Amino acid sequence: MTTPNQPPELPPGTNFVDAFIIDVNGIPRGKRLPAADWRAASSRGIAFSAGALVLDARGNMQGPLGIGTNDGDPDGFAMPVPNGTAPVPWAEPAGTVAQCLLSMHSNGAPLWYDSRQILADIVAQCCADGLRPVVACELEFYLVDVNASGAPIPPHAGTRAQSGHLCLQHLQSNGAVLHAMHAALAAQGITAGTLVSEYGPGQFEVNLTHGPDPLHAADEAVLLRRTVQGVAAAHGKRATFMAKPYPNEAGSGLHIHVSLVDENGTNRFGAEGGQTLLENAVAGMQALLPESMAIFAPSLSAYRRYRAGAFVASGGNWAENSRAAAFRIPPGHAAARRIEHRVACADASPHLAMACMLAGLHHGITQRLTPLTAGIEMDGIPGDIYTALARFGGGPLAAYLPPRFPALFTALKRGETADVLAEVSQAEYAWYL
Repeated sequence: MTTPNQPPELPPGTNFVDAFIIDVNGIPRGKRLPAADWRAASSRGIAFSAGALVLDARGNMQGPLGIGTNDGDPDGFAMPVPNGTAPVPWAEPAGTVAQCLLSMHSNGAPLWYDSRQILADIVAQCCADGLRPVVACELEFYLVDVNASGAPIPPHAGTRAQSGHLCLQHLQSNGAVLHAMHAALAAQGITAGTLVSEYGPGQFEVNLTHGPDPLHAADEAVLLRRTVQGVAAAHGKRATFMAKPYPNEAGSGLHIHVSLVDENGTNRFGAEGGQTLLENAVAGMQALLPESMAIFAPSLSAYRRYRAGAFVASGGNWAENSRAAAFRIPPGHAAARRIEHRVACADASPHLAMACMLAGLHHGITQRLTPLTAGIEMDGIPGDIYTALARFGGGPLAAYLPPRFPALFTALKRGETADVLAEVSQAEYAWYL
């Protein structure tokens, strides 16, 4: 049984509440409750299927390790997280819908396969060893139209004028929806920084501000994706965080910036001895990369994102101020000295991606590892989902994860991939019909 808690307050005028957990794909799953039922429901825990945490990307139950199938699909009790309540500005009628982020519990404790809890445990391990991470996320996405066969096409009939890195006109022509996204994030207490027009047609990047709480930062990355898709739909558009929606255009990534601070908030990477510390962290990220790729690129199609000349590195190379590196060291003064982890795809779970990144950082620093020479690519990085799943959690990363989690995630993604491949593609008709 869960212990009753003081329910979070709702914004004035709320009629309904979207109450949701975040599954292992980084997708919100939950219910819409009448506001009149909120106080009682949230104080004792909102009951719904604990297996919702391990649905596949389409929302189907694959039943990894029998969860949601052989166990009878029992309910868990989802409890509000601190400061998890905010308005949903894009919902209609305006001002009537709020949202609350939840964490799933069973027998009074967080479920072991809740990705928020996995990240929280790794953060606690870092802090226990005096490693206080400061993180920030950047997410890329496309605004798309969809043709009759369901494939994405660039907005406005796909004219090449719609693409262009750092194109101010592109920002201006999509200003209404982009500014509405920015305002919707602010209404939820999420501070977004720069908006950038990226390389692909209809592709943009939103930067979130850095902070000392990785769990909160990962929550904000999920809420950013929900906000972008919700606001786009409200404006008659569609937004996608698919890693590679167009075969010949830039892919979309989740870039995570990380530094370490001391008890006074001083950036340790920019202080005396900081270069050695930074290189230890990079080395740990390199060491854990082969067994983390299933998290960073969690789908069959995600591996199309990694190709030469696209500023996306599937190898573990690192370099100062190079977007061709997996682990980039951006330029700047000592207080801003950091690592930009550029491997993860935009549709990866922010919580699990950050967990794997911080596990690598912790591993490298505590083991005092030395990185491979800057600019040299590593060997053995998985180039497809099957190889990645076979290697997931097969080395030092396993010590940072719940013992059964690699088997659970592998079973889930193998089932999801099999379902994708069961669909007959247009390419197969073109080649074999």
